[in-house]
Parts: sequence; structure tokens; C-alpha cells
Amino acid sequence: MNIKALIAGVGVFILAHVITWFQLNGQFFSEWFKKNTFILALFGIPLSYLYIYGTKYCYEGFNGVIWPGRFIGFAVGMVVFALFASTVMNEGITMKTGVSLLLATALVAVQIFWK
Repeated sequence: MNIKALIAGVGVFILAHVITWFQLNGQFFSEWFKKNTFILALFGIPLSYLYIYGTKYCYEGFNGVIWPGRFIGFAVGMVVFALFASTVMNEGITMKTGVSLLLATALVAVQIFWK
């Protein structure tokens, strides 16, 4: 396992999911986001690069295995979404969301620690 590449992959995925969260959900709390959907759609190209590089680094981090990176990307997205839905949209974390986050964490733990 290449820890440096894995950390880079997780970091890139975090950045990509944060930007994606605002791109998709900004319309619910900001008039600017609501009125500028075309500009927001243009973020799709740089976001694609972030997801491509996040996948690349996770692939390298897991020594050429693709599945763990997919689970990492999914789990990072779940955590980022939950944090921002809770803090920005004041939705809180329900029991159902908490269990989902635990399952996402378990997915990542299985991929990292199961040899």
C-alpha cells in the first residue's frame, strides 16, 4: 500500500466532493447559485479532473487495484454530504444518517485494513 498516494487520493476526493456539494445544493440557500446554473455547470470540467486524479491516486495507493478507490470516493462523498447538510442546511444527523455514515466508514476500513 502506498500511503502517500492514498492520502493524496482522499484529499482530492474531499476537495471534489465539497465543490460538488456547493455546486448542486447552493441553489437551496443562495440566490446567486439559483440564478447562475450555467456558470456552475462549467465547474463540471475541473471537477471531472479532480475525480479522475482522486481515482488515479487511490489506484496507486492500493497498488493497482481499482475497487478500494471506488469505495473511498463513495465514503468520502457520504461524509462530506452529511457534514455540509448538517452544518449549512441545519438538517442534523438522524439515526438513519448516522448508521449510513458508520457503514461508509466500515467500507473504507475493510478496504484499507483487510489484507
